[in-house]
Amino acid sequence: MSTFRTEHDSMGELQVPADALWGAQTQRAVDNFPVSGLRMPREFIRALGLIKAAAAEANAKLGHMPKVQATAIRKAADKVIAGEVDAHFPIDIFQTGSGTSSNMNANEVIAHLASSASNRKVHPNDDVNYGQSSNDVIPTAIHVSATLTASEQLLPALKHFKKAIDKRARQLKNVAKTGRTHLMDAMPVTFGQELSGWSAQVGSAIERIEDALKRMRRLPLGGSAVGTGINADPKIGPAVAVELKKMTKVKFESAENYFEGISSQDAAVELSGALKTYAVSLMKIANDLRWMNSGPLAGLGEIELEALQPGSSIMPGKVNPVIPEAAAMVAAQVIGNDATITVGGQAGNFQLNVMLPVIGYNLLQSIEILANISRLMADKAIATFKVNKDNIAGALDKNPVLVTALNPVIGYEKGAATAKQAYKEKRPIMDVARETTGLSDAELKKLLDPVELTKGGIHGK
Repeated sequence: MSTFRTEHDSMGELQVPADALWGAQTQRAVDNFPVSGLRMPREFIRALGLIKAAAAEANAKLGHMPKVQATAIRKAADKVIAGEVDAHFPIDIFQTGSGTSSNMNANEVIAHLASSASNRKVHPNDDVNYGQSSNDVIPTAIHVSATLTASEQLLPALKHFKKAIDKRARQLKNVAKTGRTHLMDAMPVTFGQELSGWSAQVGSAIERIEDALKRMRRLPLGGSAVGTGINADPKIGPAVAVELKKMTKVKFESAENYFEGISSQDAAVELSGALKTYAVSLMKIANDLRWMNSGPLAGLGEIELEALQPGSSIMPGKVNPVIPEAAAMVAAQVIGNDATITVGGQAGNFQLNVMLPVIGYNLLQSIEILANISRLMADKAIATFKVNKDNIAGALDKNPVLVTALNPVIGYEKGAATAKQAYKEKRPIMDVARETTGLSDAELKKLLDPVELTKGGIHGK
């Protein structure tokens, strides 16, 4: 038996694998774009299924499609939504810039499934794609997939991360440590204060992402080929948004201006910018953890991260900060993805952006890997690190910068001389200050108490 079957489209006939659910237009794209082996993500395929199901329901309610046909399309699209036929979406992300090939891939798979199940011919263009164009479907799929993935995966992960940081901040609110500016010893802070900065960064990221999603929920479906809505019922865009809202419980709405939604990807660029900003925050948090964990003998050794795996193939007993390192790499990837998305966003030529697939791919990858690493950071770094209190206390005792607290009492110049002497002699600041300031031990202990110094204000007054 032949392992192929003959399919045809407007350009003629060609051979398609016998067991493939796709048709001629998908096969042409498979043949034309053997570029990377990268395929559109699961969440993007899910979004295509959601759009096709919503469009079928909307078209039936608007009187453009028999209910029995809309039901067949909806049931077939449900298989796409559920991920049952992902293997039949084989097209490379580096394809036609409008994503027409991916739209037709969805149309052909759903038409094939619907025809088989209903014993009636369902056409990929005339039926599954009725009232739609690739030019409004693919931008809508980017918006829907990114919104759902961010809402279902990323935002819950960030809130979990923030909660973990806040819990440790409360636990360590009275543990003072040496602060650092320019990587050099500075006035003390508590662990709680240091972690509160991380928490605020994550909190700000949540706010930025939630704000950007307001624009991502505006869908350009209904604009058709160029934004004018040619061959589409003027009611189709709002009707599809209503159906998607029912199906996902997300407040999708029809865009006020289809020309913006089809010709640009500004909302995706904005969301990517928020993701990049969070990636920058994540890099800072990861690097702080790495520095604090460094050593354990020749580094700062302030904390001990959970030992997760051997750190060297040649040095026995070595353990590395693998989760923060992974987080730093995720941050770098997201920053790179944002650069790609930014360039892609500039490719809105007249009435259509022509880098849609790569924008969708990179945006979804950024959302997914940020969600995953945020949970790992929460559970395998923040929640489990141990504080090396002896190391911290030893460094604090010898920190000459504590003399800053004496400025209001002894003046800056005498304070500087005291600090320099302590540095030179490698003696605790308390011992040197006892000799240089004429202050009593009781006064010095009060003025140089590290925990008190973390509260700010003027000491000695």
